[in-house]
Amino acid sequence: MTVIQAIIIAIVEGITEFLPISSTGHMIITNSIMGLNEDQFAKLFIIVIQFGAILSVVALYWKKFLSLGKFRQTFDFYVKLFIAFIPAVVFGLLLKSYIDAALESVTVVAVSLVVGGIILLFIDRLFQKSEESPDKEITYAMALRIGLFQVISMIPGVSRAGATIVGGLAQKLNRKQAAEFSFFLAVPTMLAASAKDLLDNKDLLSDSNIQLLVIGSAVAFVVAMIAIRSFIGYLQNHGFKIFGWYRIIVGGIILLLMAMGYSITLAK
Repeated sequence: MTVIQAIIIAIVEGITEFLPISSTGHMIITNSIMGLNEDQFAKLFIIVIQFGAILSVVALYWKKFLSLGKFRQTFDFYVKLFIAFIPAVVFGLLLKSYIDAALESVTVVAVSLVVGGIILLFIDRLFQKSEESPDKEITYAMALRIGLFQVISMIPGVSRAGATIVGGLAQKLNRKQAAEFSFFLAVPTMLAASAKDLLDNKDLLSDSNIQLLVIGSAVAFVVAMIAIRSFIGYLQNHGFKIFGWYRIIVGGIILLLMAMGYSITLAK
């Protein structure tokens, strides 16, 4: 992997991580286009640079994560994140072999993109009343239910952001609050995924590869900060429909190419 390739993948990560369009799927496709499918470090890279993206959440919402002088409020915030994070840990361990197998299925990814896109087309109408509601206190039970929605994103092609935002809307949160809790939940989820992959692939951490990880994380950090701010504003004014159509088009193109006999390979 070259520096240019690392920067391109990091830009894709920063743009897509917090949008309901499946960031992992986009990075895998980007890897494939650049001929990095069989590069073991490239597979590690797309997971680890998520660390840069999650730092952007901490930087933008640092008062939530570091509320000095408000220990009880901050403690409660972290407990809710932990509760929402638990389902992903439990189901991730139980279903690891099935998830790994599904990650290699182009059909699963394409169908998930299309189905998820169709759902997003109707989300605004379905939760229209929630959008008119002010911010509300997220209870422990609500956090757990949002965490259960995150489990759905273990299916390749299902966006983690999309699943958790819909989960928040299902708890009658407005779009902004649902999106922000999705961002917060991304921190422990992606931090755990990045740490696990680093520990499992320590042999790939040469000096040059570490430099690429640092560069990629820095680029993902900057791009994700811009994407988060833009997404919140767009979501409040326009809703999810454009993301639904985007998913349908991308998934549809993949299915069409497969039907025409083209061989499409996704590497984990």
